[in-house]
Amino acid sequence: MRESVPPERVLLSRVLLLVALVSIILAVFWWDRDGLKDHVDGEISFSDVAYFTAVTVTTVGYGDIVPVSDRARIVDALLVTPLRLVIWLVFLGTAYELVLQRWLENRRMTRIQQSLKQHLIVCGYGHSGQSAAQEAVARGTPPDQILVMERDEVRLRLAASCGYIGLLSDPTRENDLLDAGVANAQAVLVCLGRDDAAVLTVLTVRQLNPKVRVICSVAEEENIKLLRQAGTDAVVAPSMVGGFLMADSVQSSHIADYVSDLMRIGGRIHLLERMATPAEIGRTMRELEPGLVVRLIRGGERIGFWEGERARVQPQDILLVIQPNLDG
Repeated sequence: MRESVPPERVLLSRVLLLVALVSIILAVFWWDRDGLKDHVDGEISFSDVAYFTAVTVTTVGYGDIVPVSDRARIVDALLVTPLRLVIWLVFLGTAYELVLQRWLENRRMTRIQQSLKQHLIVCGYGHSGQSAAQEAVARGTPPDQILVMERDEVRLRLAASCGYIGLLSDPTRENDLLDAGVANAQAVLVCLGRDDAAVLTVLTVRQLNPKVRVICSVAEEENIKLLRQAGTDAVVAPSMVGGFLMADSVQSSHIADYVSDLMRIGGRIHLLERMATPAEIGRTMRELEPGLVVRLIRGGERIGFWEGERARVQPQDILLVIQPNLDG
């Protein structure tokens, strides 16, 4: 996995490069010191060469020490001058990367944070994260309201090409989540592929925003309970769901396709969750229209449409409804 180079390492490498280039210029002038002339005392010592190297590299040029021989002037023109330009390019590049670029990035991030309200944060842009972001767009979320947190620059560029906001970051870190605007987010989708990192991310998100909705992908079934205890609102186990459908498809040819239709907004039908309306109170699930009510959630209890009087709608019931997708 490719990560950004720490500023300390960048600065150290540039300093070592500058030391090497200045040392080369110093060695060249010392080797050709007979071609230099000191107008003060007429002698060229090592300190004079070091001084001349400094004023030459910085382009100050006081004129007290000058190249007088043809060879010294050619060396200065053809060798020292290009090295001097390289040194200045290193200086300017370092100043841009470590100062100006970071200042511009901080300003850009501040503007993004100010514009993000009720946005969707996708932690991890692997297969699950990509599918989740695409489905969110299909369900009406604008691409510029989806922020992808990813440590891989290649995946981050892929997310940016889809119109999402990319943030090179670690979702388990508090400062990175704050940069992502978790305090104002509508929901956080954790698709990291590692359950230990997912648990740490959920705990950190809950510390920063106890009210935001958190949906987490889990790899191992045994970690579902742990993620719920950490504060996840919904846990999805792609491997388990896929396994169930594969096993069921041994004896069926159409159930997996039907379930896929239910899950995708672009299918012929879709499954939605909503609160019961006042007009539906007292009616059985079979009597409700439009759509097909397949389950009631009452105080955390799941009630099926076949359960007789228990299947009559009561206030505060949550309905799971299958409806046709007229646009599908």
